[in-house]
Amino acid sequence: MSDIRFHPYVGRLVKQAFANPATPMWELTTAEVRKTRNQLIANLMGPGEKVARVIERRVPVEGGEINLRLYYPSDDPNLPVFMWFHGGGWMVGNLDTHDSPCRAIATRTGACVASVDYRLAPEHKFPVAVYDCLTATRWVAESALSLDLDASRITLGGDSAGGGLVFSVALLARDQGRPTLQKLVSVYPSTDITSFEQESFRKYWDKVILSGPVCDYYRKQYLKGGEDAANPLASPLLAEDLSGLPPTLIITAEHDVLTSEGEAMAVALKEAGVETTYACYPGMIHLFYGMGELTEEENGLAETGRWYRGEQG
Repeated sequence: MSDIRFHPYVGRLVKQAFANPATPMWELTTAEVRKTRNQLIANLMGPGEKVARVIERRVPVEGGEINLRLYYPSDDPNLPVFMWFHGGGWMVGNLDTHDSPCRAIATRTGACVASVDYRLAPEHKFPVAVYDCLTATRWVAESALSLDLDASRITLGGDSAGGGLVFSVALLARDQGRPTLQKLVSVYPSTDITSFEQESFRKYWDKVILSGPVCDYYRKQYLKGGEDAANPLASPLLAEDLSGLPPTLIITAEHDVLTSEGEAMAVALKEAGVETTYACYPGMIHLFYGMGELTEEENGLAETGRWYRGEQG
C-alpha cells in the first residue's frame, strides 16, 4: 500500500487494522457483527458535543415501530429539519454509533437533526430500510408543529448505505409528492450495488478497511435476491430520471471502494439538471466523516455546515 498516500492519522488506522486483522464477518453471527462493528464506528466518531436538548420518539411503520432521536441545536422556534440515515451496510449502525456526527451537524447547520433507527438486514431485507426512512421523514413533517419544527425546510442526509437511502427516499418523495424536500447531503453513498466493476472497487478491493468482500457480504444480507440490486430504490444511480431533486452535496473519500459510485452520482445529477456540489477528500477512507481525531475541516463537518448555510457551492 506504499503507493497510497493516506492522511497521517488515517494511515495509522489502516496499518493497525491490517496488522491485527479481525475475524471475517461471514464467520460471525449477526449479533457479533453488530457488536464489533458498532463499537468500531462509535470509537472512531468519538464523544459528542452538547446540544440544547435531545428527545426520542417512536414512529409507527408498517409492521411495527422504530426509534427516532432529535437533536435540537437551540431553543429557537420552527427549526429546519435535517433527517439523518446512518451507514452500516444496511446491517449495522444505530442511533448511538452516529450520535457524535448528528450532534455536530445540528450545531453547524442550525437545524434539528432527526436520526432514524431504521430496521436492519438480514431480519428486514430490502426495501424495508427505504420505506422506514421515508415513513420517518413523513412523520416528522406531519408532526412538525408539535415538535416545533418547520416542515417546509427538510433536508435528507446520510452516510454510506444511508447516503444511498437519501436518494431512494428523495426519489419516492418526488414521485409521490410528499414531503417537499429542501436539500440532500450524501456522504460516500452506495448508489449502484449491481456489481463491483467500478474503478474504486478494483483499485481498493483489499487495500482499505471497508473492503470489497465486506461490501459483498453486506449486499447479500440486504437483498432478497440478485434481481433486487437493479431496483432504483437499491441502486438509485440506475434511476431513469434524476431530475427534480433538490440541491445536493455529495462527499466522498479518496481511498474508498465507494468513491466511484459517489462521483458517478454527482455527474448523473448534474446531467439531470440538479444543482450539485461534489467534494472528494484527499487521503481519506470510509468512515472519515465526523471522525473525532480529525479536524472539522478534514472530516467534512465544516463543509457540510457551510454548504447548508449557503456559504459555498
